[in-house]
Amino acid sequence: MRTDDFDPQASDDLVDVDLYDDGSFPEYGFLQAPNAAAVLAAVRGEGPVPETGFATRRQLRALGLSPGRQEPIAALTWRGGLRKAWFYRIELAVPKRTPTLAQEWALDKAMAARQTCPKCRRRYFHCLRLRTVGSCEECFDGTPADPGSYIPPASTKAA
Repeated sequence: MRTDDFDPQASDDLVDVDLYDDGSFPEYGFLQAPNAAAVLAAVRGEGPVPETGFATRRQLRALGLSPGRQEPIAALTWRGGLRKAWFYRIELAVPKRTPTLAQEWALDKAMAARQTCPKCRRRYFHCLRLRTVGSCEECFDGTPADPGSYIPPASTKAA
């Protein structure tokens, strides 16, 4: 081959082909993925976050990360292949976004609408069945509520 025959732009036509790749995702069972035990220990708070390995969305979220814009690279299967979760690479994950104060305020306002009894105006620490019952249990049928399960309504007395 002569040196004047080599054209660096012509090398764009070359494609690396893997003859053994069938195009499917690798599938792993429980604790079979690379570094799976270390990821599980980190999610449980029993060890440091590993630098490499695979993790599902929930595991990434528990580690304070999100997949970012990366595509899944493998699958976790269980129940005989009927259920799947996608694996993402930990080293390509990005820190999860923190909500702004306006977003937190909007979420608190939405949760307050679901947790506040329209009759007695108490805000409970759990969501009420407002569609079916329409109020808290105490207002509906007289079942006493635990005083530790709600915030009393703000008094509107003028001083």
